Amino acid sequence: MAGPIPELEERATRCARRLCEADRVLLASHIDADGLTSAAIAAQALERAAIPFETVFEKQLDADAVADIAATDYDTVLFTDFGSGQLDIIGDHEDAGDFTPVIADHHQPADRETEYHLNPLLFGIDGASELSGAGASYVLARALAEEADQSVAADGGAVAVDSGTPARADNRDLAALAVVGAVGDMQASGGELHGANERIVAEGVEAGVLETGKDLALYGKQTRPLPKLLEYATDVRIPGISNDEAGALRFLEDLDLELQREEDGEWRRWADLENEEKRTVASALVRRAVSRGVPATKIESLVGTAYVLCEEPVGTELRDASEFSTLLNATARYERADVGLGVCLGDREGALEQARTLLRNHRRNLSEGIDLVTREGVTHEDNVQWFHAGDRIRETIVGIVAGMAMGNEGISRSKPIIAFAQKNDEEVKVSARGTHSLVRKGLDLSVVMGEASRAVDGDGGGHDVAAGATVPIGREEEFIEMAEEIVGEQLS
Repeated sequence: MAGPIPELEERATRCARRLCEADRVLLASHIDADGLTSAAIAAQALERAAIPFETVFEKQLDADAVADIAATDYDTVLFTDFGSGQLDIIGDHEDAGDFTPVIADHHQPADRETEYHLNPLLFGIDGASELSGAGASYVLARALAEEADQSVAADGGAVAVDSGTPARADNRDLAALAVVGAVGDMQASGGELHGANERIVAEGVEAGVLETGKDLALYGKQTRPLPKLLEYATDVRIPGISNDEAGALRFLEDLDLELQREEDGEWRRWADLENEEKRTVASALVRRAVSRGVPATKIESLVGTAYVLCEEPVGTELRDASEFSTLLNATARYERADVGLGVCLGDREGALEQARTLLRNHRRNLSEGIDLVTREGVTHEDNVQWFHAGDRIRETIVGIVAGMAMGNEGISRSKPIIAFAQKNDEEVKVSARGTHSLVRKGLDLSVVMGEASRAVDGDGGGHDVAAGATVPIGREEEFIEMAEEIVGEQLS
């Protein structure tokens, strides 16, 4: 069977073949939404291929973490959503015979080669906008299904593969998780996924696990009551509705629709509305935005492509790719990657309830962090803006806070934002966020974070629109000076 991304098929097959040869595998993955979905995809693919495995998560794959992995008695290690940028460290252990690495990642690779390395950047596909870590893991999972089938056939079993192969048999059902990972990795620029991600979406639709279509591009369509959906929709700020509880209520009450449930008077959610009702609300929103002078380009972004996990219940976080990814981020950012993995693997009881509790806490912390940054402001240089949160914002969420604060009063969207937060007694976490518009002008935060951090005896990397680093305490001003220079060169 042909894989979803032809450019990666040969390398994916080679990696899958190596995994099938292993007696058992250690699966190591990153802890964000993309990392959790990457791990869940790989875990299910390994299980279906009858390959014994164990899963571990790392917040940062540094030399100590790789050394700990090498100290295990696993001969084969599958890295998902990281590994490419740490190839220099991993390669040293590979050369020493500690383990054979298999890598499914999308980050910028270090200057080192390894045989079983599946990364879209090696084949001319943008890993920041066209294929996420979960996407790379999905490509590997599809190849692994075929290799496992061939292994069974080689052992004397009869395997029939044709166009009618069930989704679970060839792992196409895992496309839904790959889309959640891509959306969580901010790859839905302009309101939709692009490039190789689109091919994975198509497989998910064909497999019956995804539905797509144009819809209101607001977060919370499945779970938020309509007034809160509109009040909290600040990506496109509509005066008199956004950040205005009374205004959002008045707007809805003025519509000739029954938007509250008869049985209890509670507000309905967007997911509860009929298509005609949705069109009425959306049209009224557009008219209000036009009348209040919202720019046409902003109004256009009110509508985007929705990615619906159609096997999940209506009105839950799990049915919408954006809400699902936020739920996963809430588990990983608070050292509970096991909970997020459980949700991805289908635990709809204990793990899901724990995840929802973590999400409530996560939202509260994000709100407090955004308020802090907006209230205290940022320092503006010519090319970057920055703030230092110290220990007042968790280092695991400071990047999210920085990105969400962009556009608030005094915080520009016309230059990247850099955020510092205390990591431990010796190190500071640095997170940088940009916009896709800045990336189109030449911004590459992966380069900025990598070069600036190494100039002050730290290390970093990531993507063009979002990246991170760790630097020694006390070297922040030197870091900013270097970042300011590099960004200035990129955008000149």
